[in-house]
Amino acid sequence: MSSEQDEAPGATVMARSTPIFPVRNLEASLAYYQTRLGFQLDWKQPGTIASVSRDRCRIFLCQNDQGRPGAWAWAGVGDADAVHEELRRSGARIRHPPTSYPWAYELQVEDPDGNVLRLGSEPRPEVPRGEWLDMHGERWAPLPSGGWRRVPRY
Repeated sequence: MSSEQDEAPGATVMARSTPIFPVRNLEASLAYYQTRLGFQLDWKQPGTIASVSRDRCRIFLCQNDQGRPGAWAWAGVGDADAVHEELRRSGARIRHPPTSYPWAYELQVEDPDGNVLRLGSEPRPEVPRGEWLDMHGERWAPLPSGGWRRVPRY
């Protein structure tokens, strides 16, 4: 249990989720998360696993184990535009800029191993819906009916 939780969850209540991102080089990933994404190191077992956090968001980075690179996680933020500008200035890999969707106004940030953090703030219905970038880098355009269509590559 972390000190962030006020009390232990009940028998059937789930606590906060902590994604585990597989990485090839733990030290390089820790450097990226700290210098580019603004996370702090919570703890680490050298060469194996570490925990990083920023505010209430926590991620485990696990070297060469527990999944495949290309994992995704979503975290809420107060202002996606402000986070985008901060991360852009720090040299983070912005995979997709802030975009309006029915569920959130969000951006995608990628780590050196291809793991993606989707960071979203409250939906902005006054901003037209934008394209979606999927796990393969394919662009999808919104349809008036609410669905999506793949944008052809030229």
